[in-house]
Amino acid sequence: MNLKTTLLSCALLCLFTACGAPAQEKQRKNQLFVQEIPVPAREGSVVPNLFVTEDEQLYMSWIEPENDSTHVLRFSKLENGRWTTPKTIAQGSNWFVNWADFPSLAVGTDGTITAHWLVKRTSETYDYDVYVSQSSDQGNTWKQPFILHTDGVAAEHGFVALVALPDNSIFATWLDGRNTKNEAQAESHEAHGMGPMSLRAAKMDTEGKVYDAMEMDEKVCDCCQTDAALTSGGLVVVYRNRSDNETRDIYLMREVNGQWTDPAPVHDDGWEIAGCPVNGPAIDAYDQNVAIAWFTGAHEQPKVQVAFSKDAGASFSPPLHIDHGDPLGRVDVVVLEDASAWVSWMEGTTEGAAIMAVHVSEEGTKLTTQTIASTNPSRASGFPVMERAGNHLYFAWTQVDSVSSLRTAYLLLEE
Repeated sequence: MNLKTTLLSCALLCLFTACGAPAQEKQRKNQLFVQEIPVPAREGSVVPNLFVTEDEQLYMSWIEPENDSTHVLRFSKLENGRWTTPKTIAQGSNWFVNWADFPSLAVGTDGTITAHWLVKRTSETYDYDVYVSQSSDQGNTWKQPFILHTDGVAAEHGFVALVALPDNSIFATWLDGRNTKNEAQAESHEAHGMGPMSLRAAKMDTEGKVYDAMEMDEKVCDCCQTDAALTSGGLVVVYRNRSDNETRDIYLMREVNGQWTDPAPVHDDGWEIAGCPVNGPAIDAYDQNVAIAWFTGAHEQPKVQVAFSKDAGASFSPPLHIDHGDPLGRVDVVVLEDASAWVSWMEGTTEGAAIMAVHVSEEGTKLTTQTIASTNPSRASGFPVMERAGNHLYFAWTQVDSVSSLRTAYLLLEE
C-alpha cells in the first residue's frame, strides 16, 4: 500500500469513527442495565414486598422459615445501596402463607411502621384473619398485634393494600369473606358458603385504633389482589369485580371530598370467567396523574394492559396492550413525575418465564422495554413487585430453584 492510499484509508477510518461515535454513545446512554442487590434472607424465603416513603426510603418485607412449623415476618431497609440487617416483625406456627396473598408494610409520616400478615383462625384452609402490628422505634420493638376486621367470622380475610396518609394514619382495603358464611356455617367453621366475597376498607391510627370501617363493594372476585393509591384529589382503590354473569373486570372507587364514589369499570374488557384468576390490578399515582395496570383473559386473548388518567382517576385513556404475546400477568406499576409509567409483568418464554418491564409515555408510546430476570412460571415464584426511589427503579421477587430465595435488583433511570 503506497503512502497516498494509506493516508486516504486513515482519513476514511477517522471519518467513519467520528460519525459513528455519537450514535454509539447515544445507544449506550439509552440502554438500562439491571444491577442486583444481595438480600440478607434465609433460604426458603418467599413473598417479598416493597414500600417507599415520601422521602424515598425503601423498605422490603418478606416471610422466611424459622423451622418446619414456624414462619417469621422480617423487614429490611435499603441504606447506601445495601439491605440492612433484617429485623423481626412477628412469627407464628399457625400462619396462612400463600403465593398470592402476602404481607405488606407501610411507614407513616412520623416513622411509625405498620405491618400486616395472615393467621389461621381454624384448621380450614381459607379461614384466616388479617393481623396488624405497629412499631414506633424503627422496628426494634412491636406493639401487641390486633385483627384489622371485627366481624369475628371464621372466613377468608386478606389481599390487603396499605397506604400511608398525610395525617399519619394508614388506609387499608382488603377482601372480606364474612358474607360467604351464614350464621350456622360461621359457628360450625364450615368452608366457603352462601354469599359473595366483599371489598372492605378502614383506617388505622398510630395507636392501633381502627376507624371509618366500611363495606366498599358487596360482591367482588374472590382472590385477586387489591391495590390503592393517594392522588392529589384523594384515595383511589382498584380491584377485580364480579358481576352476576361472572364478568370479572377491573373496577375502581374514588374518595372525593371525603365520600366514596360508586364502583366503576376502568375498562369494559368483558372477561367472563367462572372462577377467580388470582391476578389483581396495580395502581400508582403522582399528583393528578394515575396509571392502572392489569391482566385480562377476555375473548380468549390474554393481555397485560395499562391505562392513564389525568384527573385523579375520574376518567381513563383507552388501555394500551403492552405484553409480548404470552403474558402470565402478575403486574405492578410506577408513575413518574412526567406522568409516564413503568409497568412490570411476567411473560412466558421458551425457557419458562421472564420478569419484564416497559416504560410507557402518558400518550401510550412504549419508550423502553427491559428484561429484568428469568424466572419460574409456577405459582411458587409469586408476584414480582416494583417501587421507585430517587432515580432508581427497584424490583423484588421470589427465585425458585431447588429451594426458594429472594432477589432484588434495580434499573438506574435517566436523570
